[in-house]
Amino acid sequence: MDINLEQYRVFYQVGRCGSVTAAAKKLCVSQPAVSQAVRQLERELGSELFVRTPKGVRLTQAGELLYRYVSEGLSSILTGEEAVRRLCSLEDGEVRIGASDMTLRFFLLPFLERFHEAYPGVKVKVTNGPTPETLEILAAGGIDFGVVTTPSQKIPESGWRPVRPVRDCFIAGSRFAELKDRVLRYRELEKLPFICLEKNTSSRRFLDEYLAKRRVSLTPEFELATSDMIVQFAARNLGIGCVAEDFAAEEIQKGHVFALTLEEELPVRQMCVVADSRLSLSPAARRLLEMMAGEEPQPE
Repeated sequence: MDINLEQYRVFYQVGRCGSVTAAAKKLCVSQPAVSQAVRQLERELGSELFVRTPKGVRLTQAGELLYRYVSEGLSSILTGEEAVRRLCSLEDGEVRIGASDMTLRFFLLPFLERFHEAYPGVKVKVTNGPTPETLEILAAGGIDFGVVTTPSQKIPESGWRPVRPVRDCFIAGSRFAELKDRVLRYRELEKLPFICLEKNTSSRRFLDEYLAKRRVSLTPEFELATSDMIVQFAARNLGIGCVAEDFAAEEIQKGHVFALTLEEELPVRQMCVVADSRLSLSPAARRLLEMMAGEEPQPE
């Protein structure tokens, strides 16, 4: 039997109102249309659902049984409709983002603050990890989009958008003060104690590849998980550190570390927003991306 949801909607209103006339008014249709829908449903089910009374109609035993199930079903449908409405109006929902310490702190955080103020009902879930890990999670569908740094292997059919430049620098503490006024060759770094990020990061890959092209190989004395710790280790004279300038800016200003001058500056990298174009984004994720791009929301 083909299910006609409109017939059940009519049946529900007649049973709820106890009157064909009242149900027709509620549904904004004619009284004959309501009566016809009820008769059609009764024929399909092979059972009388209503009996006439001086005050209208009342449910038969079969009608009462059906009404219980239809009532529950329509209630679930209405609840579902409301949930979808709240999702589309950003009263509810979730955004799943992947970001590294650097992209979260120096790009994403202000946008998350604005987004939360505008849409407090939307849950924001941030998975914090290096770029390679973020790209793996994106490929597996675990996040809506990621904010990563180059260089990185692009995911097929993914959309990339540069959002902010990143410049790396070498820093040192007072123990290495004699290097402050010198222009160093990269090969000279091989003789100095070195501090850098772990190998599972795009920043470390970028540095290793850049130095390899110049036939320079550095053996780190410390490999750390975060750039903040590299700055702290360098400030305590444990070696020469390599970090994005953003992380070192405050300690350089305070005089706790200084930036080395190299024969050639490291190339500028990029923070990028990446999303898998094969996936349909949630309304909340789409709106956050629009805010990050400085765009107004597009009409549905």
